[in-house]
Amino acid sequence: MENKNRCAWCEKDDLYRNYHDNEWGKPVYDDETIFEFLILETFQAGLSWYTVLAKRENFRKAFDNFDLIKIANYSEDKMAKLAEDTGIIRNKLKIKATVTNAKAFLKVQEEFGTFSKYIWGFVDGKPIDNQPKTLSEVKATTPISDALSKDLKKRGFKFVGSTVMYAHMQATGMVNDHVMDCWTRK
Repeated sequence: MENKNRCAWCEKDDLYRNYHDNEWGKPVYDDETIFEFLILETFQAGLSWYTVLAKRENFRKAFDNFDLIKIANYSEDKMAKLAEDTGIIRNKLKIKATVTNAKAFLKVQEEFGTFSKYIWGFVDGKPIDNQPKTLSEVKATTPISDALSKDLKKRGFKFVGSTVMYAHMQATGMVNDHVMDCWTRK
């Protein structure tokens, strides 16, 4: 990759740089991609994002290309098979939470028309640009991620703490936390 000024967290390797350059912080409004990130963030809880990102393709295969309806209908047998899949993070609670979250996601879609309409409502439909000068200015949680987390939990979602939800907001472009000298701001 060419030499560009980037947020320092992504300089580990090309996988991270590619994710940073092409996805992180770009607004996502389609429910399918929002759901994919929600699943991946669920598995990231307590781990590094890099660990999940490195296994993303394995997650796609294991979770039927993140098909919301299929996942909402996973049987105990399917969840047990997922817990044996060495290509993904084999945390039984997170696997079960993914099924629970798929069902809750469907309920939110039913209530709001789209999950996107619901979640983007927390930022009035447009990204918040925090304009951090350095990584140390980027927060792990905000009052908005606190409120989102609390509301999701009330709706039955699991593994959606404020830190996880703020990471989700960053990943899906609800907030722009690219540092000010990052090339993606141009």
